Amino acid sequence: MSKFDLDQFELQVMALIRLNERLKEENASLRARQELLVAERSELIEKTEQARSRVESMLSRLRAMEENL
Repeated sequence: MSKFDLDQFELQVMALIRLNERLKEENASLRARQELLVAERSELIEKTEQARSRVESMLSRLRAMEENL
């Protein structure tokens, strides 16, 4: 390999190292975001279940009141 080839190869290796670091940072950021979204989804599912339970309870009470009329 000539001197030029080695210099070019070194530049390419350095570019790959920088790309690898950037992708590792991006991956870590995406994983953190995913954890937040999973937690948020879990909270929303719980709130939905609570709301459904309350609505079902209200409907039962309304039906009972209707039967007593």
